[in-house]
Amino acid sequence: MKIIRRKTKIIKIGGVAIGGNYPVAIQSMVKTKTSDVRATLKQIEELDRAGCEIVRLAVKDESDARTIKALRRKTRLPLVADIHFSWRLAMAAIDSGADKIRLNPGNIFKKNEIREIAAAAKQNRIPIRVGVNSGSVKGHQATASQRHESFADILVESALGYIKILEGFKFYDIAVSLKANNVLDTLEAYRKFSKICDYPLHLGVTATGLPFQGAIKSGIAIGALLLEGIGDTIRISLTDKPAEEVKAARAVLEALELRSFGPQIVSCPTCGRCEVDLVRAVKELENKIALDGKRYTVNGARPLKVALMGCVVNGPGEAREADAGIAFGKKEGLLFKKGKAAKKVSFSKCVDNLLSELEE
Repeated sequence: MKIIRRKTKIIKIGGVAIGGNYPVAIQSMVKTKTSDVRATLKQIEELDRAGCEIVRLAVKDESDARTIKALRRKTRLPLVADIHFSWRLAMAAIDSGADKIRLNPGNIFKKNEIREIAAAAKQNRIPIRVGVNSGSVKGHQATASQRHESFADILVESALGYIKILEGFKFYDIAVSLKANNVLDTLEAYRKFSKICDYPLHLGVTATGLPFQGAIKSGIAIGALLLEGIGDTIRISLTDKPAEEVKAARAVLEALELRSFGPQIVSCPTCGRCEVDLVRAVKELENKIALDGKRYTVNGARPLKVALMGCVVNGPGEAREADAGIAFGKKEGLLFKKGKAAKKVSFSKCVDNLLSELEE
């Protein structure tokens, strides 16, 4: 199966292009007070190391907006100014060198204010994201049942109305997000919008709850949309450290084979048949791969497949199918390379043996 991506317009956020045939980009958001330069820069650096490609900053006041200039000089990552309530903060963020502006149709909706922001963004050649959220969509007091329509329709209507205003000011450098706090409304909103407009879409679920729950909810919604070819950037919003959002996003993209960030690790969940500490071995493998920074690909193309299996039922088959793998029995395992049994290895040396095979 091959995912056929929806064709969209292309926009540039700093040095990152999204839409068209460009890879699905990973976004996250710094969770510090933006004007705290040291703390904010520390989180940006952590996000960069984790593999984040676009960073969003909360701009709550003038000091936050002005700090973007200092941050812009110290990072290569595109910086998106997250603006609510005050159009003047958008103007200040643009003046400070933001690479993109996120506007919320629920709280910045006066046409004369939108006109000023659009003009400044156009002059500085930066895009605007129309970011609709279920918790702040304008007119949310009128429930879907009262209006005889789904909540997804309300999200789509809000985005389309805002886009129409921007286009009326001859502004077309637009990305869109339509985030609900549940999977079904999120799916419906993005599916409906994708049939109407060809602006690039930023995918996400908002206010997802606890970290594990949030990763599951986001993974289901974002994964389902990506399978349908919908989506150009993603953020997995978690009540957790921002780097954890990036890890989860990378896992989703790798699972769908839309991006590759390192070797594909195949390992069993273990059961009563397993006679080694496979969990420890898999964690050791993961940590050593992360530390050495190598991509482990086949001729620079597809990622290598690596298997660590705990018993003789599925172990030999999975290890044989991998580029390199080990199937364990009691205290030792059989190492396979390119489909052939190569040698027996002790459990204590299994990870080092596996990595040395990958490097040859």
